[in-house]
Amino acid sequence: MNPVLEANGLTKRFDRVTALENISFKVSGPTIVGLLGKNGCGKTTLIRQLMGLHLPSEGSVSTLGRPGAELGHDELASIGYVPQEIRLLDWMTVGQHIHYVANFYPRWDGEREQRLLDELEIDTEALVGTLSSGNLQKLAIVLAVCHHPQLLVLDEPVSDLDPIVRRKLLELLLELMRDDAATIVVSSHVLRDVEKVVDRVICLDRGRLVTDAALDELKELYAEWLVVSDNGRLPEEFSESFLIAQQGNGREARLLVKDASTELASFSSTHSVSVSVRPLNLEEIFPVLIGEQL
Repeated sequence: MNPVLEANGLTKRFDRVTALENISFKVSGPTIVGLLGKNGCGKTTLIRQLMGLHLPSEGSVSTLGRPGAELGHDELASIGYVPQEIRLLDWMTVGQHIHYVANFYPRWDGEREQRLLDELEIDTEALVGTLSSGNLQKLAIVLAVCHHPQLLVLDEPVSDLDPIVRRKLLELLLELMRDDAATIVVSSHVLRDVEKVVDRVICLDRGRLVTDAALDELKELYAEWLVVSDNGRLPEEFSESFLIAQQGNGREARLLVKDASTELASFSSTHSVSVSVRPLNLEEIFPVLIGEQL
């Protein structure tokens, strides 16, 4: 079976600016992938490559087994997409716009549509052009999921939504993966929400792929050690190779460590210290992935 998404040596340049450089990965579904990175790192450019909206300068990219530039009716009918900048037909009512889009999809699910309209409290009589940014995001999500997409791509889908609606959206994503066997790519800065649903993290930094790993693996790899001296002062600086960052005051230290679970006993014995281990969440791990320590 072909991967749902695949990039091989993908590079994209705009004049003299390299937005993506030598990106390679494969995504097989069903799964939920968190696409992370700072503003300007290349996330939206990568998404536009996957959607066939940009052509690679070098390398290749395929979606649902087809090169991005060759996506046909069958592939496009199996994709749901919520772009960062949502542009809909302002002069239509919400209900008219939904009906217009539904006509393009033979598998449009009217029951799912109505349930989402009710849960998200969307007024179908309102003109699209009068919607707030949050309600516009809600409408874009409805338009992207009611045809049971095999691939759903969300570029900052929750930035203008309140916490209650964000929770409902996360529940919807899990439902889509479970019921539709969908593969979902979520690009978002709200990492605490992303962490609740993603299985895998793809992280970009300045156009390069810096991390491609299961979320569980990342959470096992990184940790914070709170170190207290048992009988004296701590060294001014620890020199162990697994340390990423450290700060302290002579009696206590806070250490950021990588892949150090098997080193804990020997570290405690060597330095005569007590160590409390605290797992890191995705929001705390993210700066480490892009080289910005806690």
